[in-house]
Amino acid sequence: MLCLAAIWTGFTWRSVAVCLVLYVLRIFAITAGYHRYFAHRAYRTSRAGQFVLAWLAQSSAQRGVLWWAAQHRRHHHHSDTADDAHSPVTRGFLYAHLGWIFVARNDATDMTAVPDLAKYPELRWLDRHPFLPASVLAAATYLIAGLPGLTIGFCWSTVAVWHATFCINSLAHVWGGQRYVTGDHSRNNWLLAILTMGEGWHNNHHAYPASARQGFRWWEFDPTYYALQMLAWLGLIWNLHHPPQAVINGEQRLGKIVIDKVASQIAASFPINQIAYQVHEALRKSYGRTETKARIAAIRIHPGVPWSEVDLPEVPSLEEIHRYASGRLAKTRSLEEITLRAREHLLELICARLSEFEFKQAVQSIS
Repeated sequence: MLCLAAIWTGFTWRSVAVCLVLYVLRIFAITAGYHRYFAHRAYRTSRAGQFVLAWLAQSSAQRGVLWWAAQHRRHHHHSDTADDAHSPVTRGFLYAHLGWIFVARNDATDMTAVPDLAKYPELRWLDRHPFLPASVLAAATYLIAGLPGLTIGFCWSTVAVWHATFCINSLAHVWGGQRYVTGDHSRNNWLLAILTMGEGWHNNHHAYPASARQGFRWWEFDPTYYALQMLAWLGLIWNLHHPPQAVINGEQRLGKIVIDKVASQIAASFPINQIAYQVHEALRKSYGRTETKARIAAIRIHPGVPWSEVDLPEVPSLEEIHRYASGRLAKTRSLEEITLRAREHLLELICARLSEFEFKQAVQSIS
């Protein structure tokens, strides 16, 4: 509502200049401070330096530094699953963009997620007063440019920074390309990279979150990283982390957690009910009702054994799953592991459906 107050406060070039400067300054504070430093520790700075970063980032009115870092670490740990606080894949675009902020369960700061930051009393103090820096900045814009400075300079730039940041939570998980297999729906988007000073290379970031550089290629526009390089040259920050060449080239093997997550997604994308029904009918025709029931029970205990004994073309083979996965995923050295685990997941899902079929038939026979 305060943004609309500009209708009455009027428009001045000074207020517009303040708006543009504050947008760039605070986007940088979010990307370089909240995100790359506090959430991912992608470089190091002094204790005074981190306090300045935290103060500038909190002037964007995106709650406290510890809250922001804890929420973002949680996002990476559960990206695009039911436990992700802002996934457009599981909860919808509008919820991921804005709605999640107003949910009470997301209000608290999880100190267990940020023990490396919570040990600093000044950061805990800032986190307890999340809107103090923004209030001080709002007062400063009024002193610099009057009421237009407050409405246009402060309010307009604040809302613009909000939505630019929120777009990474929402748009960057549904719009763009995927160069790397990350187990989620993170995307690279050049337009978002321009609007957010480099954060739009989101798939790159999820491939190697600890990197101070998110534009892995020379042509991937990443002004935040350029500014960090300048600060490093001045000696204000140091130990900037960079992605290994194997990561950049997509040659590094994935971790077990990512492999299992991707394999589960591949398996779940098959028509499980249809395959399970076809398998059930094939077993029933080959062995009869009693033997089918026994074999289904055996499958639950020893997955894989019945498949080697019975020819069931309805169940996708390892080769078929491999072709299917290679057509859906970016280049990765872990494709064989993903394929093998995906078939295991697929068999588990099919076995569960087979047991459901048997249970339903048993109930029907009793009734």
